[in-house]
This record gives sequence, C-alpha cells and structure tokens, in this order.
Amino acid sequence: MAVDPSGTALSELGAHGPGEPFVMLNLLRFAPDGRASYEEYSRRAAVFLRRYGGELLYAGDGATPLVAEQGQAWDAVLLVRYPSREAFSRMVADPDYRKITPLRSRALTEAVLQPTTPWTRQTGDGS
Repeated sequence: MAVDPSGTALSELGAHGPGEPFVMLNLLRFAPDGRASYEEYSRRAAVFLRRYGGELLYAGDGATPLVAEQGQAWDAVLLVRYPSREAFSRMVADPDYRKITPLRSRALTEAVLQPTTPWTRQTGDGS
C-alpha cells in the first residue's frame, strides 16, 4: 500500500491553487510497533513545518467508525495547515526533510494524504 506521495501526485498538487492555504488530511494505519517510529518522525518534522509555515491543527487516535466499510478504520488522523501548496512541495523536496521520511515510511502500512479546500460559506443574508 502507498504511504508516500509520488512525483506525479506532487505535480498535480501544485497545479491547483499553488499559492492558496490549504489543510492536509492525514489518515494513518501503523505497522506493528510503528507508532514509536511515527512519533520520532513527527518530532523531527515539526522543525520543517515551522520552517515552511505549516501548523499541526489536530492529531488524534482513530476510534471505532460509526459508518465505514470493512478496512476503512484508521489508527490516527492529523490535520495540518500549510500556507500554500508550493510551501508543502518545497518542504517535501527539502533534502534534510527527505532524510527523516524513512521514519514515516517504516511506521505506516497505509496512508491517505488528501489536500482539502474550505467550502465557501453561504449565508442567507446576502453576504
């Protein structure tokens, strides 16, 4: 299963509003004993998040899903805000960041990294 973004996916990411802020949804499934490796990755990755203007908004353990198909439960969920898709792409291309990615890769058996964009707020008062 895939756990790391491919070059093609990163190229597509940059093609859609490269300068706009976005939130990355991270769904994680840990390998046996992978949580410790992911925690070490997270500790080291915090330096790069700060460097490139990212911010961890939420991190939590997954619980039993209320609605999901078989195999759709996740061990952990993270929401990370980035100032732009370009900033995210620069971070993952940073040679020093790439040195810590094996910690993440070893920690996971499966992952989803899904960029999100906010819904446009609609109000009934014409604004």
